[in-house]
This record gives sequence, C-alpha cells and structure tokens, in this order.
Amino acid sequence: MNRILPTLAAAFLFALPAAAQLSEGADAPSFTAPATLGGKEFLFSLSDALKTGPVVLYFYPAAFTKGCTIEAHDFAEATDKFKSLGATVIGVSADGVAKLNDFSVSECRSKFAVASDADQKIMKSYDAVLEKKPELSNRTSYVISPEGKIIFAYTALDPEGHVEKTMAAVEAWKAAH
Repeated sequence: MNRILPTLAAAFLFALPAAAQLSEGADAPSFTAPATLGGKEFLFSLSDALKTGPVVLYFYPAAFTKGCTIEAHDFAEATDKFKSLGATVIGVSADGVAKLNDFSVSECRSKFAVASDADQKIMKSYDAVLEKKPELSNRTSYVISPEGKIIFAYTALDPEGHVEKTMAAVEAWKAAH
C-alpha cells in the first residue's frame, strides 16, 4: 500500500497538463514573423494586431499532424466569433512558410493567419518549446490584451479545450472593456 500511493500520485502529476510558462500579467514579447492567410504571404506584426484588439496567439507543434489539424479546424470554426469580439487569431509553428501556405488554406480554411517561427525565437520568447522535441513548439495558447499583457495562458498537448478557453478569456476581457 505504501508503494501504491506514491506511484499513483506521480502518475496523476504527470497526467496533468504542463502550465504555460508566461504567467498572466506578464508582458507579451513583441514579434514580427512571415505569415500566410489563405495562401497569401505577409509579415505579421503583434504590435500592429494589438492596435485593433486582443490577440489569440496559439503555438502548435507541426502543420498537417492530427492534433494540429483538429486545432486548426476548431480555430477556423471560431474565428468569426473571435472577430466579432475584436480579437485576432494567429497560429505559430516552426514550419516554413511554403508548408504553411497550404495549411492556411486547407486546415485553417483561410479564416486566420499562421506564422512561421523557423528560427524558434518566438516560441522560445513565449516559453512554448516542446520539452521532448525542442525543435517544435508545445501546444500553448495565449490571449494578449491590446496593452500587450498576457491575460490568459494554457498549455496542453490535447487540442481540445484551447478554443473554448481562449474564447472565454476574450469574452471576459470584452465584458470588462
């Protein structure tokens, strides 16, 4: 019995999602990155996007993988509601822009932009590196206020819940402003 409890406790702890590294209230690191929306490339600027409202910044490991496709579909379905609340959605991965051009059309359904972080500077600045595969980003979602502050952070490899949780954070921000 004495051995079972520590084993169960350890299993429970490892089953919990890892906490996002940047905490609520922290300054969001500013960045610009090559991005694509509907297969059309442009330079995404966080500071420019924040001028119109909050930004939902989500990191995902790799385009066209099962979980990332599910998450992209979920964000695509919710993009119109995010827009109605004044929020911009941007997905970020280490994939190159050429791959993201296709992903933005087929999986993001030309609804929101995805940016390339091929040099991993953005994911490192947001502490969104996948520990077991540091060349990839972890599945981490942030909501950033127009003032450039993190108002919500969530990390979980399971794509379920990211859209609902970020939506709730944007709705709460909107209600307060």
